[in-house]
Amino acid sequence: MKKSILFLAAAATLLVASCQNFKKGDGGLEYNIVKDNGGDKAVAGDFLSVDMTIKSDRNDSLLNSTYDLGLPQIVQIAPDSIPGAYAGDYNSMFKFLGEGDSAVFKLNLDTMAARTGQPKPEFADKYVTFTVKVRKHFKKGELTDSVIYSQLDEYFKGELDGLKNAEAGKISKYVADNKLEPKKTASGLQYVIIEEGKGALPALGDTVVVNYTGMLTNGTIFDSSIKEVAEKAKLGIDPMRTFEPLRFSLGNQPVIQGWTEGLQLLPQGTKATFIIPSALAYGDRPAGQKIPPYAPLIFEVELVDVIKGQPIATPAPGQTPNIVEPTN
Repeated sequence: MKKSILFLAAAATLLVASCQNFKKGDGGLEYNIVKDNGGDKAVAGDFLSVDMTIKSDRNDSLLNSTYDLGLPQIVQIAPDSIPGAYAGDYNSMFKFLGEGDSAVFKLNLDTMAARTGQPKPEFADKYVTFTVKVRKHFKKGELTDSVIYSQLDEYFKGELDGLKNAEAGKISKYVADNKLEPKKTASGLQYVIIEEGKGALPALGDTVVVNYTGMLTNGTIFDSSIKEVAEKAKLGIDPMRTFEPLRFSLGNQPVIQGWTEGLQLLPQGTKATFIIPSALAYGDRPAGQKIPPYAPLIFEVELVDVIKGQPIATPAPGQTPNIVEPTN
């Protein structure tokens, strides 16, 4: 299930406090076993379900985190004989671990470049640091591939069910914590008018111009049309991106259903908050690196302008575009 920001911060603090004395391993790998649960360690053919953050030693930049999606990563332990494998590589890290264990690893990029013949990545200087907690250890042993993959499928389905079952509670908590009294439509969309405009209501076929900030119910911002907000949220901004209100034809250029429905409720000039259940957003699909499956989304929107167009009866079908995807 999705970890709260406070939980993640507390876990990170605990690990940092425990990570002052790294041991030296093969191939320049440095490691600190934060917790050894005493169980069997992973061997070739096994799978581990792990929570993991990956950081660069350049400005301590966060490169990736399973906590953002609220789902563990499944890691298969490969044999040492695979091409490109070497002592102290990524695969080597997980052989230190079993179920319930946690550790911090510093992967040496100089060794990686020397042993694989590939250039060092540009996002780091010498090390990439992995902070790993093992949820579950799947032992291959004598099991056939079909049996162990069936176990993995069943496990992952349970993780998704957990996210699905938690959604209603996330919405209720967000509303209660922010002391909101939203209106609710038949579809499940909830919205709060912050400042009501006096312009025209948009209809399908009109072009709308919208400023927006999108976030999860825990406050994690994943996208914004406002540069200052994106910079403060450290979204990893594309230098080619121009920050300006989003302009699109309502019903012709498909967006998530919550936007198509919600914007038609707002007169031009209105500022509002949308609380959009996953059924009106991305459903059981993750979106980018920060929107988990079954994630209710919060959007702060301002309907800057409405440009009347040719009316249409129903929204055009199609895939959701990038306007509510994370920028990093």
